[in-house]
Amino acid sequence: MGCEFEKFFDEKLHEECGVFGIYGDGSVNPSYACYNGLLALQHRGQESCGIAVNDSGVIKAHKDMGLVSEVFNNKILEKLSGQKAIGHTRYSTAGGSLRENSQPLVMRYKKGVMAIAHNGNLTNAVELRRELEHRGAIFQTTIDSEVIAYIVARERIKTHSVEEAVKRTMYQIEGAYSLLVMSPTKMIAARDPYGFKPLVMGKMDGAYVFASETCALDACGAEFVRDIEPGEIVVADKDGIRSLKDHCGQKKAVCIFEYIYFARTDSIIDGIGVYEARKQAGRILAREFPVEADLVIGVPESGIDAAIGYSEQSGIPYEKGIVKNNYIGRTFIKPSQKERSSSVRIKLNPLITSVKGKRVVMIDDSIVRGTTCDRIVRMLREAGAKEVHLRISSPPFMWPCYYGIDIPSREELIACNHTVEEIGKIAGADSIGFLPVECLSEMLMDKCRGGYCHGCFTGDYSAPITQKMLAGKERGGLGI
Repeated sequence: MGCEFEKFFDEKLHEECGVFGIYGDGSVNPSYACYNGLLALQHRGQESCGIAVNDSGVIKAHKDMGLVSEVFNNKILEKLSGQKAIGHTRYSTAGGSLRENSQPLVMRYKKGVMAIAHNGNLTNAVELRRELEHRGAIFQTTIDSEVIAYIVARERIKTHSVEEAVKRTMYQIEGAYSLLVMSPTKMIAARDPYGFKPLVMGKMDGAYVFASETCALDACGAEFVRDIEPGEIVVADKDGIRSLKDHCGQKKAVCIFEYIYFARTDSIIDGIGVYEARKQAGRILAREFPVEADLVIGVPESGIDAAIGYSEQSGIPYEKGIVKNNYIGRTFIKPSQKERSSSVRIKLNPLITSVKGKRVVMIDDSIVRGTTCDRIVRMLREAGAKEVHLRISSPPFMWPCYYGIDIPSREELIACNHTVEEIGKIAGADSIGFLPVECLSEMLMDKCRGGYCHGCFTGDYSAPITQKMLAGKERGGLGI
């Protein structure tokens, strides 16, 4: 984004996208189920969305830029009739914010047609794309999801089934992906061998449902069955469900930031409730960084859960102290330079009756560039807060992410250029505390079987990272 005001609205991190799929016999309307599922996954991507429907082997799609409620209406959904469907909602971390990069991708090739929806980033996408281009491939998008689609199509020509093609593709692609592939007769759900991105399976009225989060299953009335295992390929066809586990067995590395910020509060990821994990982070902060104060408040939305945990542990009352305007879309009127210093109030506003004359502990989920925390602290002081103590429910960001989160280059990360104490002074806080990195496992209540990825905090990446990617991030690049 260009101006400082725009950076304020982009200060929060963004996930790559959310995926949703349903395989049924037509007794459940798949387009409406997809629509409801994508509404529940809107927090994972707000730039574009789409739905592809399979009607007896014929696949048709509708997608566009905008929120789910902006792109779809009853008239459009009624035209998307069929028995099976996959949907996607997107935020661009690799590839530009363009209509042609919206998903699902519908590809026609020698064996027929298939649709694909993908959440995550491939770490070897540039090399694979270059190899395909040298062999004559012509790309219509700039996203690595199209790279996956090309390889699946190539492998499908050489093998007997689409699931075998996906299995062979997984030997070639590296990085993070939760993947849905819909052929005329089957639906394939696949999760990368590290399990970076969540992917769950549910069931409703004889239909099988796949989604990035359990909240999407709830939204369409599906019953949760289980998480897709890291490296697992699940096949849904006329004979039911079966599983291929050739790629299972790697050390698990679910993205820790799903629990801190990305996932919706009511979701359960790999057996761990997001709400409980965030409350636990608040409890840890209260233990590690105690302070005498009159109330605890949270920055909406994900800071609220940690604030409740901080209050429970410390005994300091929790109150609502900041109100969020939930009706700001992706676009907004840019104020003049003179007005930008107060632009935070367009999105957030303090409850003066709560904070005036009080010593306040303010909980937020993260500090990335540091472009907003000082404004929020100043806003509270202007509302009459006597003291503002800043507590962050994640460790400081020290490294970029290569797996589908738009953590910028190190030169843009405030923690790479300032000490914790300096960050507190820049924010104008009376004190500051970040969640200790060694407490991440405790935040998950030691339930994360196999491990989690914390590369953005430690630089210890779970999947291979090329020197070219490292150099690209250091220059501020975002991949392809």
